[in-house]
Amino acid sequence: MIKLPDQYKSLPTFSFGDSPQMANSGLHDVIAKRQVATCGAYELLAHDENTMPHEGKVEIVLDGKGQPGCAIQFWKVDVKRFNEIDEQFARDEACHDLEEWQTIHEAYFRRKNCFAPDMKIFLLYVKVIEVFKR
Repeated sequence: MIKLPDQYKSLPTFSFGDSPQMANSGLHDVIAKRQVATCGAYELLAHDENTMPHEGKVEIVLDGKGQPGCAIQFWKVDVKRFNEIDEQFARDEACHDLEEWQTIHEAYFRRKNCFAPDMKIFLLYVKVIEVFKR
């Protein structure tokens, strides 16, 4: 088990996607700085203070086994509609192109029962604050 430094113990945690493989891949891409942004469904995140993203918020990214991988900070938060996402944001999320981003994210949001072409999503630009020793 990875010991979380004291200053991070009370922070919210999340993992990328909804499978151990997606969690590991996203964590690896963020640490390697191939992924500098992520997104989340507005209706799933905007309902309370703990899940609501905002600039400056720090969260802990978990790996596919639920272990802390790194601490990130949101340095920019925006809200757009799914059908307004552009090629640049897709690349910021480590996708090859917009079509790949749309395919992956539509499937994910459908699994979460919240997909609509005009759904609102948070665009979260991240920087890694600390990578935890494994």
